[in-house]
Amino acid sequence: MIPDNGRVEQLYPPIEPYATGRMEADSTHSLYYEESGNPEGKAVLFLHGGPGSSTRVQHRRYFNPSAFRIVLFDQRGCGQSTPLGEVRNNTTAHLVNDIECLRRRLGVEQWLLFGGSWGSTLALAYAMAYPRRVAGLILRGIFLGSRRELEWYLRGLRAFVPEHVAGLEAEMSGDLIGRYHAEVNHPQRAAALAAARRWMQYEDRLMSIGTSAPAAPPNADDDAVLARTRVQLHYLAAGCFLREGELLDNAWRIQSPAILVQGRLDMVCPPVTAYELSRRLPACELRMVELGRHSGTEPEMASALRRAADDMLERTISS
Repeated sequence: MIPDNGRVEQLYPPIEPYATGRMEADSTHSLYYEESGNPEGKAVLFLHGGPGSSTRVQHRRYFNPSAFRIVLFDQRGCGQSTPLGEVRNNTTAHLVNDIECLRRRLGVEQWLLFGGSWGSTLALAYAMAYPRRVAGLILRGIFLGSRRELEWYLRGLRAFVPEHVAGLEAEMSGDLIGRYHAEVNHPQRAAALAAARRWMQYEDRLMSIGTSAPAAPPNADDDAVLARTRVQLHYLAAGCFLREGELLDNAWRIQSPAILVQGRLDMVCPPVTAYELSRRLPACELRMVELGRHSGTEPEMASALRRAADDMLERTISS
């Protein structure tokens, strides 16, 4: 649910895109996408987290640039896609269709999907809808959009960070997602922004659990803060536009190989979800990273994810 923050020492060197573009998804949404690496390489699509986050330059760095055709795109309402923060015509089904339209636009027959947190949710939803278009999956910090996961995120973590949960509840009660969803869409911008910053502060504090580093400072860009929280809460308030248990129940549809990279110390998306998913996917390898947390760019997780991408490349080319 939370975008990556952290260090990137274990990844491939920085690279720049060789192509960028925009795809008009409908009369409202225009989506930014980019390609880097080897135009003749194995196509891999990076799916960012959130919902409501965006792609970043370090997301190119999980992949060997000489071997991969690396595709990144900003989901509806996110990053460089426009309109920023727009939630009309913005559901999981819309995003799945966007991925398929992007595949056709780029002339890709089959591609690998790489996603963490909400990105894993979206990768699974697409792979279930278009199984023949997916060569393999590399997923981190599995999130399935279930009520149990959201209850853990908002209530269960009280056992570990009671002061942070209390801060989130300070001016709200009852259905926190519903209340914050309403508040970040408040007609008075100051009230909406205050709620958005409280929500983001909670996320940032959770990302620092188990480290000596302080929580990341709040994003100073008011428009970005509001956009990110409005999109995220739009999805969470609707159960991520998924039927309860939908992804687990339909995991059998995915016949392509999958590698799940899960931090043992991930407090945001606990290992139990990755374990349950690994038992449902027909061709799955679960890799527990003993010192790994939620962030995909901390050294332990970054190294494991880079290896997983390399291993999946070798596995799919040799098959």
